[in-house]
Amino acid sequence: MKTRTITTRNAVQRQRYLRLNAWCWAFVIMTLVFYVLFQGYPIICSFYYSLHNWSGMTSDMTYIGLQNYKQLFGEKMFWNAFQNSFKYMLMVVPAEVLVSLIFAYLLNDAKLKGRTFYRVCLFLPVVITASVVGIVMIFIFSTQGIVNYALVSTGIIGKAINWLGNAKYAMPTVVAVAVWKDMGTYMIYWLAALAAVPQDIVEASAIDGATKPKTFFHVTLPNIAPTAGIILILCTINSLKVFDLMQTLTGGGPFYSTDVIATYVYRTAFTSELGLPRFGFASAAATLFGLIIIVLGLVLNAIKSRLQAMQS
Repeated sequence: MKTRTITTRNAVQRQRYLRLNAWCWAFVIMTLVFYVLFQGYPIICSFYYSLHNWSGMTSDMTYIGLQNYKQLFGEKMFWNAFQNSFKYMLMVVPAEVLVSLIFAYLLNDAKLKGRTFYRVCLFLPVVITASVVGIVMIFIFSTQGIVNYALVSTGIIGKAINWLGNAKYAMPTVVAVAVWKDMGTYMIYWLAALAAVPQDIVEASAIDGATKPKTFFHVTLPNIAPTAGIILILCTINSLKVFDLMQTLTGGGPFYSTDVIATYVYRTAFTSELGLPRFGFASAAATLFGLIIIVLGLVLNAIKSRLQAMQS
């Protein structure tokens, strides 16, 4: 009798498990379909086109194997864009991670009045389209813009600077705009991590006489370290994929000083700036850089896992 009851119970549990799985797949299936259509299929096509000599404007393609990849290693413009991509990453990632952490820590204080309003204000740039941000920032950072007006009128600089038209200042200016626009996303991640810090430990450290800086570095920071690893990976990968903001603000100029891989691929594949469009060659550049990003992501994830294992 007991055996029959246990068997019936297992059968009911199995049915519930299968029913739950069916509902999960029902909600996930459309996401998978759209991912295959708009992510997987283009990736496969990009690799296929990278093996051909094709302008993208005709119906005939010539198979050339890995010749496009071989040409990339001797392409100065590609390596300039490659260098600029990592230069941008090294500038924007520390700034976004640090600035978002500072604002999240300040806005995590329950005693701060209007902190919800401040959170909304800091997150608002995230939902604004990058093209709109770029157009507005072009006016703000122009020689007659508000930035130059404020700096000249206060005597900080002697004459107006073309922030986006000067090769010396263009990249730092784009980085500043990117930090302002994107740091709200990472601030939300930090806020979620800070909310999960055990308050009894924080209160105990305060009772023991620890100051706020000591409590942050010795109590709060170790608890949010796993989230810091995730934020660092996301921020790094997103910075290497930058396109819309860079294309709108500078288009890769001046003198290709802000030309990153995404703008290089776009210009090579869809414009005649450097001659006839080379869709196959641009596909090879995109594929190669995509593989580099994947390897970098795997390395960062391995480092994060190793650090978490050391902490535990």
